[in-house]
Amino acid sequence: MLYTGFDFYNCDMHFSDKQKVLRQEVREFVDIEVLPKINPYWETAEFPWEIARNMVDLPIIGGILFDHGAAGLDFVEMGLVMYELGKGDGSISTFYGVHSGLAMGSIGLLGDEDQKARWLPDMVKLEKIGAFGLTEPDVGSNAAQVKTWARNDGNGVILNGAKRWIGNASIADVLIIWARDEDSGDFGGYVIEDPQQTEGVTITDIWGKVGKRAVLNADITLDNVFVPAENRLAYVNRFRDMAQVLGVGRYGVAWEAAGVAAGAFELALKYTKAREQFGKPIAGFQLIQQKLVEMCTEVTLMQTLCLQLSHLISQGLLTEGTVSMAKYNNARKARYVTQLARECLGGNGIVIDNHIARLMLDAEIIYTYEGTNEVNLLLVGRELTGLNAFV
Repeated sequence: MLYTGFDFYNCDMHFSDKQKVLRQEVREFVDIEVLPKINPYWETAEFPWEIARNMVDLPIIGGILFDHGAAGLDFVEMGLVMYELGKGDGSISTFYGVHSGLAMGSIGLLGDEDQKARWLPDMVKLEKIGAFGLTEPDVGSNAAQVKTWARNDGNGVILNGAKRWIGNASIADVLIIWARDEDSGDFGGYVIEDPQQTEGVTITDIWGKVGKRAVLNADITLDNVFVPAENRLAYVNRFRDMAQVLGVGRYGVAWEAAGVAAGAFELALKYTKAREQFGKPIAGFQLIQQKLVEMCTEVTLMQTLCLQLSHLISQGLLTEGTVSMAKYNNARKARYVTQLARECLGGNGIVIDNHIARLMLDAEIIYTYEGTNEVNLLLVGRELTGLNAFV
């Protein structure tokens, strides 16, 4: 019998056979390739190539993109992929989300046919890894105000500026840098190929992270970096053009947060039913049952929220507020659930051998990235009231 995971409200009844088959493939990958192997990489902050390369065998690379060999997932399938990867490890789900969603998504949604044909086939095969350079040292939540500039220079542009927290940057073959034109102020995406070998590009990994340690984030400096004109993504001139990529990314992160929480809860439930103290399983004590019910309730709410969100985005009804509410809710509840799960394991909960401590710290990262939770809250507030409380 296939293991379907914990599903108290039977969300499973809403999924098609095709969606369930894909979910099972990803779940088996996590059980076989991720959980037995990830902890040493997480502890030493090393990227797990042996795990990442094997993702190419899953029909998920490219996410919702359909052409040039991409997976062509529907939005429910995309959500389930992020959920199942999140249950296993946040570093793996982030690597996938950056490469397949942000980088490939930018090219697939904003590039012309020549650009898509040039980069996507190798990215689908993981022969080229993608990264997405938007956040800067002084520009985080106000991402539309990037300070990286593009200056026209004959057959291309010269980029100057800096980026920070860029996932996959130091392993990237295709690096997308977002910048503004010095003359027009237009917002553009510029693809740097082989960035490690490109003159003027300096990439330095950030060390000392407390979560998602097995995915690499980097600082990038751009010092008079030449990018040919044909490497400017064809269909983006405003931040709003690129925001559709961020919206889909935020949708995926809402599912990922639910997966991280569910993974921790399932591990805690299994542990407490097996662990005995005072002559019986600790799951039989009231204080533990209270934690289990709290976790079960929050995971169930997160699952049902994601399910409805998938219906909204599939029907073109997603708004900035609805996707921000899902990310806001699920990110903060993932912190709560993983902390309760750690408590259920007592002293055993503080070692990564039991996986929950790793998931708990990965939840801390989800709380801040793809828009801090405070920013997502204000986006919902703006949609509710029509009033902007950012400044």
